[in-house]
Amino acid sequence: MNNKIIGIILVIAGAALALWGYNIYDAASSQVTRAISGDTPIEAWIGMVGGAVCVIVGLTRLK
Repeated sequence: MNNKIIGIILVIAGAALALWGYNIYDAASSQVTRAISGDTPIEAWIGMVGGAVCVIVGLTRLK
């Protein structure tokens, strides 16, 4: 029972973190930075990758 609750929390938190990272990636200031220098903000990468990892770990806890 405890693993399922932790899994659900990780999936929800991971989805929110991935959305936050995508919002940073898609922001106007980020688009201008990518157009000029080609760099993506590290916050966007941390959010998207960290969110994906949390979702995967959460899904393994649900099984």
